[in-house]
Amino acid sequence: MATINFYLDKSDKKGFAPIHLRINCNSEQVKLSTGEKIRPDDFDKESQLAKNSAENAVEINHYLNYLKDRTDELFNNSYRKKYTNKEIKVILNEFVAAYKDSNNIHIVSEESPIYGTPITFIDLFAGAGGFSEGFLQADTEEKFFDFLLANDINENSELTHLVRYNHQLGLGTEFLCQDITEPDFIDNLLKKIDGKKVDVVCGGPPCQSFSLAGKRKKFDKKDDLFSHYLEVIKILQPKYFVMENVKGILTKEKGKIKELILKEINSIVDINEIPRLAAFIKSLKKNNLDENFLLDCLVKRVELEQFTDDKSEKSKENYIKVIDSKFKKLTPEIVDYKTSKTDVRISTIRHGFNLLIRSKEWEKLKRDIIREKDFCNIDNDYFVDAFTSFISEIDSNEIIGKIEAAFKDLNVKNEFKKDCGDIVQALKIYVLNIDDCLEVIRSFCNDFQILELNKIIEDIRLYRIKAPFIANSSNYGVPQNRERVLFIGCRKDQKFISEIPATVSEDEKVSVFEALYDLDFVENNEEAHTYQEVDLSSQYNGTAGKMKNLLKTRMIDGKPVNSNGMTFSDWSKKGRLNGRFKNATNPFYVRNAQALENGERTFDVLHNHKTSNQNKDVIERLDIILKEGDYRKAQPKLQQCGLASNKRNYNVLKPDRQSPTVMTIPDDYIHYNTPRALTVREMARLQSFDDSFVFQGKRSTGGNNRKSELPQYTLVGNAVPPLMARAVAMEILKNIK
Repeated sequence: MATINFYLDKSDKKGFAPIHLRINCNSEQVKLSTGEKIRPDDFDKESQLAKNSAENAVEINHYLNYLKDRTDELFNNSYRKKYTNKEIKVILNEFVAAYKDSNNIHIVSEESPIYGTPITFIDLFAGAGGFSEGFLQADTEEKFFDFLLANDINENSELTHLVRYNHQLGLGTEFLCQDITEPDFIDNLLKKIDGKKVDVVCGGPPCQSFSLAGKRKKFDKKDDLFSHYLEVIKILQPKYFVMENVKGILTKEKGKIKELILKEINSIVDINEIPRLAAFIKSLKKNNLDENFLLDCLVKRVELEQFTDDKSEKSKENYIKVIDSKFKKLTPEIVDYKTSKTDVRISTIRHGFNLLIRSKEWEKLKRDIIREKDFCNIDNDYFVDAFTSFISEIDSNEIIGKIEAAFKDLNVKNEFKKDCGDIVQALKIYVLNIDDCLEVIRSFCNDFQILELNKIIEDIRLYRIKAPFIANSSNYGVPQNRERVLFIGCRKDQKFISEIPATVSEDEKVSVFEALYDLDFVENNEEAHTYQEVDLSSQYNGTAGKMKNLLKTRMIDGKPVNSNGMTFSDWSKKGRLNGRFKNATNPFYVRNAQALENGERTFDVLHNHKTSNQNKDVIERLDIILKEGDYRKAQPKLQQCGLASNKRNYNVLKPDRQSPTVMTIPDDYIHYNTPRALTVREMARLQSFDDSFVFQGKRSTGGNNRKSELPQYTLVGNAVPPLMARAVAMEILKNIK
């Protein structure tokens, strides 16, 4: 056994004494400078920690305890039994050097745009930062990406971003930790970017309710987030935007959701073209004398697109008031005075107008109710129908439906039916998106006018998009078959991008073995802080040659090459940022924001590589499934051994293939060589994150905590694979003007 302690050396001229680590083992002694200094009076020799009187006492003590733990691990919990003095110093100095480098103040020259022109981008619904990471990896000889801001609602997402992009890479990237549905979100976003122009917006609005495998809940707070994402696009008007989603969105509601998203994208207009469209609608009055009221309403509706915030709300209120005014003039014609004051149908129409005028307030209330409903797990119970019914009732379309029903029940004279119908139609126009408004306008056109309208439509649509497309991450050097849908909006002054070309062919795809083989040195309930050598010859005996043949030399994007490349695992260790961030510090881990503030950082050579503590029965179950190669095939043997499980599925990883879609629960996967679940680092490798990207906070969580916490496994599983994001970013860089 080794004894480990700290002692102080002689004080310098300023009165600070260096703290040294001393290790005694079998009459041999190793001394190592920790790189930290302290005033002797501030050091407690008995506890061998800094007293509270010391400056940065919390940080110093965390560092000393951390260094002592790693030393103890090396001597007392290692598979190796012999070390030379030099080997010990090399290993421990890696931890010390990382700490010293992080705590030294670096004065560096302003980073020059060595790659040429910076292309700015922001990442919404950023999560761990898969899009962010991929965009920063992308560059051409002329352009590179400048990361302005990331957004997410979760604090651990913010912590992971702060550590990676601000502390480690030294970027000035802002983070907005706020729900995109909140009324002041866009104001806060604009304040954060401080007048900077945004060239590209990327993001994947979370939508478990869209997923083929997930739960489908009516009025889930995640259902409508894409529309809020597009509201940001309307304000920022970037040259390109990318929206990532699950494959199930294409078939949800028999394709209606996909069509709705495309309509909303087509409804983002070039406001400079609004006067031209308004003038065209007015010109239709000559040939549609009986439709002047509706045509005037269409003019007012399209002009609403010019306004934002308070002016928009005032214009919407005026729109409803115009319709209300028409109804007030019509009321004496369709009912008598007494009926106009007491009839439930007339009251429904009048009160419906009031509800529509207050639509912004009702939307706020709706958002709050949905949030609370989601927080309280209101679903599949006696409460859900009442909540769903109320939320439905305050929807503008539902209100208009009741107004229409009230008009029908009035049984007005034929001569006034058109006026009543026009009021209802004007209200329906009010809630239409621009794309649907254009179809209404088309109904008033003759053949010649339709040709003119088509030209206006072509010019007024700010973004071009034909259809979303399915991208499989394995086509971009990711060792995972993860199919995702990408919507890419191209501003009309930019080159059109319809798909992202694959970087690898089918037989060039990265295998699971390539991604994970060098991490295969941990057993059940173990944590590794440094890399260890993996001897494939002894590990695989007669099949070692076959396994080695799976390893290929590749370019950064996964393309195999004969020279000047590296294996996937070596790229993961070195990092794929191409040396752009020359002043980057070593990666570190913190457990929470308070620990970051206190300086309680953990500097390991290898992070996030800890296995779960699985009991004997679980290990035996995994071993049987692993040997059978398939959970379904293993069922009879599991039953026979009394190891059957209610778990829906286990995915046995195949070393020579790509993994299935990485989700957020590690127990869903069985390592290809050992009966155990995957570590966070292994799942991150399957997602193509570099090893220097450290996932912060809790490793995992469960129960109701999943609503408020975003642990490491969830951060990894929900992320966009960086190499797929890099391929998207490269295509944009090639085409952006």
